[in-house]
Amino acid sequence: MKLENSLYQWFGYRTFRSGQKEVIEDLLKGNSVVAMLPTGGGKSLCYQLPGLVQDGTVLIVSPLLSLMEDQVTQLKYIVKNQVIALNSFRTMIEKKEAMRRLHSYKFVFVSPEMLQSDMLLKELRKIHISLFVVDEAHCISQWGYDFRTDYKKLDQVIASMGYPPVLALTATATKEVLQDIIESLHLKDVKQHLHSIDRPNIAMKIKFVQTIQEKKEVLLSHVKYLQGPGIIYCSSRAWTERLAAYLRDEGIDDVAHYHGGMEHEERMLIQQQFMNDQLQLVVCTSAFGMGVNKQNTRYIIHFHYPINIESYLQEIGRAGRDGEPSIAILLCSPLDHDLPLSIIEEELPNEQQIRFLFSLLRETTLQNKVLSLEDVEEICYNAAGLNEQYWRFIRYHFEKMKIIQRRKLIIESLSDEAEQKLITEVRTRLCNKYGQLETMKEWIWRTDCKREAILSEFGYTKEMQPENCCTYCGIHMEDYKKKKARQSVFDYNWETELQLLFGFRGKE
Repeated sequence: MKLENSLYQWFGYRTFRSGQKEVIEDLLKGNSVVAMLPTGGGKSLCYQLPGLVQDGTVLIVSPLLSLMEDQVTQLKYIVKNQVIALNSFRTMIEKKEAMRRLHSYKFVFVSPEMLQSDMLLKELRKIHISLFVVDEAHCISQWGYDFRTDYKKLDQVIASMGYPPVLALTATATKEVLQDIIESLHLKDVKQHLHSIDRPNIAMKIKFVQTIQEKKEVLLSHVKYLQGPGIIYCSSRAWTERLAAYLRDEGIDDVAHYHGGMEHEERMLIQQQFMNDQLQLVVCTSAFGMGVNKQNTRYIIHFHYPINIESYLQEIGRAGRDGEPSIAILLCSPLDHDLPLSIIEEELPNEQQIRFLFSLLRETTLQNKVLSLEDVEEICYNAAGLNEQYWRFIRYHFEKMKIIQRRKLIIESLSDEAEQKLITEVRTRLCNKYGQLETMKEWIWRTDCKREAILSEFGYTKEMQPENCCTYCGIHMEDYKKKKARQSVFDYNWETELQLLFGFRGKE
């Protein structure tokens, strides 16, 4: 079988992108693979093509609902109804029907949390899994910038399915994180295909300003000057709303804000409008972009800098996926440095919250030897006031320390030693995150080649010198100038837009 023939038959491409063919060849030989390809480098094809040319079902573990839905939409053009995503968008009836028909799907997308369902695992064991895919595999690593505790349990899922070939995919991972991925998944004789994370078509510019007002004015000048579409990243939901309103007040019409606190329907509408070029600009948090495979995004502006280099690379990598010249601009003011610190500290429960939870659990369980997982969750959410993210972290470590076994909390395991161990774990995680933040800040202030410096963090060197490289090496800004004025087609009333999208008319 000539892979290029299959590539053309299914996708209409004559040649593979760098790294794709080697990954696919190893998978077709039955090997497990860890692959690092740059953002926008065509990672999805690495499991889609093997899935199409082999018998069986490809199971893809994905961390984001938007990413799953985007992949499902694309694959439906190829395999019609042989693809499904099992996530919270599906009703319980739809999930049960899908599980009954699992054998009929070529591609099944699931979240790592869904794979903790005994019912789903039972049904998956009945079918032939030809390939087990872990997308955004850096989420497995406790040292990764987006660690997800349920990813740590995937090795048990793989074992329960009889050890099918595994493909772990990432766009940004240090050597330490890559090794952690391999060890966490218990991969033996794994093949590694690691390609440079460099995107030479994306210029990197740092612009220092003194005040927030100056930063807003510089942002406005860039938006008016640059050829779109574009994405502006902020570190808080409030800032996305504030900046979108500011830009509209200054005459920028095709702009909307996006963050995780918005209604699902509104977020989906904005995403579709951006994909269809009805919107030229989205001001957003990091919640936007992962599931948006838009080829012609021309610029990324960071109004606030991310808390680590990996996030920065992921976010600027959403520009220039068509290979055309694009630019990433980071705006930095002296007032920016407190915000990432507060973001890091809000990601994990603090010492006081942990001690309070332990005291509540001990007090609640004076007459009991065990407590059901549902009761523990209720205490966490309602009595201790913890959010879901904190609970997932605590539950993972409770399970790791055998405090939770078979969905029961063992009261006698709530020792002072266990309490201190959890507090120490938080401190270790925070220390690691502070170190990643310092690396990000040091990169911003460096006075040598920005591209070379960022590549060196991942063990790579600059293989070519782009004409437009970075602030230090030089950028011709006129290469990114807006080519022509564009008439806006965007109506900011999203409820009216949604009604029109589904064919409803508003009241006269």
